[in-house]
Amino acid sequence: MNYKDKRLAVLGCGKSGIAASRLAIDKGADVNLFDTGFSDDLVSKADALSEEGIKVYIGDEGICQDPATYELVVISPGISLDWEIVKPFREAGITIISEIEFAYAFCESEIVGVTGTNGKTTTVELIGKILEGCGRTVAVGGNHGRPFADIISEDKEYSTIVLEISSFQLEAINQFCPHIAVWTNFASDHLDRYPSIEEYKNAKMQIFVNQSNEDWAIVNGHDRIEGLKAKTVTFSAYDELNDYWLNGTKIKNLDRELIDQSLTKLRGLHNAENLMAAIAVARIHGYESNEILDSILDYIPPSHRCELVWESNGVQFINDSKATNLHAVASALNSFKDEKIILIAGGKNKGISYSEIKKTVKRNVSSVVLFGENKFQVEEEWKSETDCHLSNDIDEAVELALKLVGNSGVVLFSPGTSSFDMFNGYEERGNAFKDSVMKYSPKK
Repeated sequence: MNYKDKRLAVLGCGKSGIAASRLAIDKGADVNLFDTGFSDDLVSKADALSEEGIKVYIGDEGICQDPATYELVVISPGISLDWEIVKPFREAGITIISEIEFAYAFCESEIVGVTGTNGKTTTVELIGKILEGCGRTVAVGGNHGRPFADIISEDKEYSTIVLEISSFQLEAINQFCPHIAVWTNFASDHLDRYPSIEEYKNAKMQIFVNQSNEDWAIVNGHDRIEGLKAKTVTFSAYDELNDYWLNGTKIKNLDRELIDQSLTKLRGLHNAENLMAAIAVARIHGYESNEILDSILDYIPPSHRCELVWESNGVQFINDSKATNLHAVASALNSFKDEKIILIAGGKNKGISYSEIKKTVKRNVSSVVLFGENKFQVEEEWKSETDCHLSNDIDEAVELALKLVGNSGVVLFSPGTSSFDMFNGYEERGNAFKDSVMKYSPKK
């Protein structure tokens, strides 16, 4: 695609928007970047980008007044196609594509794309770690880490680019097609962006739409995705009727034992599935079990995902702050189902009913400590299933959980919703939990 001297609008002055703008400038385009936000940080970004030849319009000027003069719009994933900043371009009939679609036009590397509700970041990191350990030149990025456009702008050739891809990024693709598409799992989420769970799933399914029978789809067998054109591989930690399955701690492909999860630093059934997906990618490339295992022996999963914070006197403290939906909570509970569990949950009220997992809670949880904006709602939904307690903040929740757990068990911090009622993100929330654990936990 030749963009020389063509006029492009980029919407959103975050990482993706800036990366797309720089790539467009590199390709000779005339780039204007729009963002309706206004802050000292945005002013500083605008000043810096103007020196690179990128004109930036923010605040009240962030709504374009001459949309028909642009040949293409590149939209950042944090911006919905229904927002006011997009409206002038839609009304003018200008083509709107996502940052990954824009960058894809200049990509000559194999692409492994990973989508799903939970487990994307860990799976992407595992795939990158394994392929690199087996000798390929690999870049890892996408929705988490470096934007795709930033990788493409780099003066370096990669044999494989592994991308974490959100539903938001897939909303505006035309040609984008990963050679290997990975579907980690699917559950209700982002209903503050999508009118229904069906529309959320349809956005995710776009990852497969341009694949052919020369491509691969690696999918969670639980989700029973049908009608794919690509060669399909299934995995599940809960059902042996899949290509990859779990026998105890051993991951098997059909009847062949591949890797013992207990030899890695990955904990829980959810991580067994993340590992299965990554192994499936490696096996498609022809790598053997010993090569795969050697590549990940030192891999430490990202923080805030069933992270062991402290273990003392028979009690484990687990930080699962990244559990921003109920599927993630259920996965964590199933991973510790043989332990006495004190669950700390709650946070922003996104209008989602926690009744969806009440049977899992009843089966696995000894007591629940609730905090945050939705604590009264969750108490009402769970009080017939388990022992519920209310707290005002994380400090109080940890202190109460310690009293409830007794001499042995697991204190599991797995909120099940976003953190923005009390924190700036799941990282800040998880760090607050870790600070509380170190403050109140009994020392060895």
